[in-house]
Amino acid sequence: MWRGEVLTARAGEYLEYLKRTGLADYANVPGNRGTTVLTRELGDRTEFLIVTEWDSWEAIREFAGADPEIARYYPEDDDYLLFRTERVEHYETAWLSQASSPRA
Repeated sequence: MWRGEVLTARAGEYLEYLKRTGLADYANVPGNRGTTVLTRELGDRTEFLIVTEWDSWEAIREFAGADPEIARYYPEDDDYLLFRTERVEHYETAWLSQASSPRA
């Protein structure tokens, strides 16, 4: 998991930027199971929480490098981010619930 904040006025623009950079890069790494981007508006700032799911630590290292706890950034990130975490948090999935299908 990773967190960052941008100006609310630029949140949509930042999401489009993420789709072209980090989110596209995640998707191209074998072993990436998917990515969820959550947002929370905090007045003039919007927090982004990115959660990625991976098959293995090896897959994570393929994207992140030798130390997978150090956040990876792109040059244009400085144009958007007001706050960003320098480290990411990793968790193991202990239980996963799937939503049931709507009944007819």
